[in-house]
Amino acid sequence: MTHTERLQRSPEAFRRLTGLSVEAYRHLLAQVEPAWQAAQAKRRARPHRQRKPGAGPKFALCVADQLLMLLIYYRTYVSHVFLAFLFGVDDSTVCRNIRFLEPLLTGIFRIPERKVELQPDEIREAFFDGTEQPRNRPQAKQKRYYSGKKKRHTLKSQVVVVRKRKKAGRRKGKQKQKRRVRVAAVSPTHPGKVHDKKVYDRTRTIVPRDVAGYGDTGYQGTRLRTPLKKKRGQKLSRRQRRGNRRISRKRIVAEHAIGKMKIWRIVSERFRNPTRRHTLINKNVAGLHNRMFA
Repeated sequence: MTHTERLQRSPEAFRRLTGLSVEAYRHLLAQVEPAWQAAQAKRRARPHRQRKPGAGPKFALCVADQLLMLLIYYRTYVSHVFLAFLFGVDDSTVCRNIRFLEPLLTGIFRIPERKVELQPDEIREAFFDGTEQPRNRPQAKQKRYYSGKKKRHTLKSQVVVVRKRKKAGRRKGKQKQKRRVRVAAVSPTHPGKVHDKKVYDRTRTIVPRDVAGYGDTGYQGTRLRTPLKKKRGQKLSRRQRRGNRRISRKRIVAEHAIGKMKIWRIVSERFRNPTRRHTLINKNVAGLHNRMFA
């Protein structure tokens, strides 16, 4: 019996360790397996490969267990040594399997970095927000990554969230339905010192013209709708405060989406991987969020 089959006997434990339900995992596995087989065939067909197809050591884990190991790594962010002990393999095998699967997930989820596309059942609104993640102190260019807001070295990303329309026909007295949200885009990673507006300008996010964009006060000076800031020595009028509350009630879905993404601890705890992999991991976690919550 594989590790996956044994863990699937307890759906609640499976969800807590991976962040996905058993059904969502099986649907994802059905997409990963053919992509994994195609990637292996491409690797074996390299023109300068010395070994014959099928030669060499066999894989210690099946594709299902490799995917399970990656999800547990994203969800708990434990060390490779711990995962190696858990799955009965070497820690170098853990690293090799995770590095091989990550680009495959990125190709399946297809989370864009710039272009935001809405589905027919989604409201013509997009909500922008920045998120920071602590990182190890760099050996060079430390000031570039030091965030004055977080008082530590961080990595910053911009997340674009959209939400679906309410279902018609909801009767009075019934429990209010949750507004399902989807992460529509994740920007490339920027140093923590970069301001949210500058991240927005550098990313050059493409949003359809008929879509209204919303952001917090960090996006003032952009085309997005943002709350008003009071000037020194002045107060906001009652109408301006009501307008700010309306914008805050709308864009809170971006805060909720980022909070749900951070149940995968690889994007919430101190980032220990190479900085060049941060964007790829962020997009994979956004795809997992969409599978679980959207």
